[in-house]
Amino acid sequence: MDQDGGGGEQGVDEAFAVLRPRTPGRFVFASPHSGAVYPPRMDADPALPEASLRSAEDALVDRLIAPGVDHGATVVLGRLGRAWVDLNRDPRDLDPLLIDGVEEGEVSARTAAGYGVIPRLTGDGRRLYERRLTLAEAKARIAGAHTPYHAALAAEMQAARARHGEAVLVDWHSMPARATQAAGGARGPDVVLGDRHGSACPAGLTRRLRRAFEALGWRVALNQPYAGGWTTQTWGRPEEGYQAIQIELNRALYFDEAARVPGPGWSRTEKGVARVIAALLDGT
Repeated sequence: MDQDGGGGEQGVDEAFAVLRPRTPGRFVFASPHSGAVYPPRMDADPALPEASLRSAEDALVDRLIAPGVDHGATVVLGRLGRAWVDLNRDPRDLDPLLIDGVEEGEVSARTAAGYGVIPRLTGDGRRLYERRLTLAEAKARIAGAHTPYHAALAAEMQAARARHGEAVLVDWHSMPARATQAAGGARGPDVVLGDRHGSACPAGLTRRLRRAFEALGWRVALNQPYAGGWTTQTWGRPEEGYQAIQIELNRALYFDEAARVPGPGWSRTEKGVARVIAALLDGT
């Protein structure tokens, strides 16, 4: 396995890492939100608890998908925390309520809610800053993290298509247990598959993943409430040889969100995801 990275901020760990198998296949795995590095000059609200700062992270997803490399998938990992910059947002999706110098006007629903490419709020809804950011700060973050990450992802997707005639992106995420809870607090689905309502990949890929997760006894939902984010939308172009699907794993399966440590289901989930990866990449 080979590893490289780049795009680091000054004095900060690299913005991304790429893990390559000895014989790369047509699959590229990505985890844009599992990074946990926050540059000191972020200047977040000093009263903000660390748990809140990190509450939007896709905790441990990078570890869950690591077996993909052993089965021929190239893995692209974001290193910087999601509160610094959101790698699964359109880089033009700037929040005028947070960033001084951005003209007010129509913004996406996500940005209006506080979750643009540079979030205004934490994953648990707290204010990230006591001040507004400058437009120069925002552009520097995007140039230092978002741009190089997506350049690396594009290079791997293009290389996979050149080798195999098509490239398949699996964009891995996790969701807080509360995000899919039904009325009365009943637990929601264990997995949500997002294929942009069938436009981002052939139906066979979605069915194959659904069967693999359901074989574990996990409840699977399709496109609700997550149909696939900006990355899935960007790379979901089957007619051009690029397929994409987003996978959301319920953190209740494997993570203690209060203590921010692996939960009692970690071992079972780790083995389960490894089985799904083997079924997807090896056809087993």
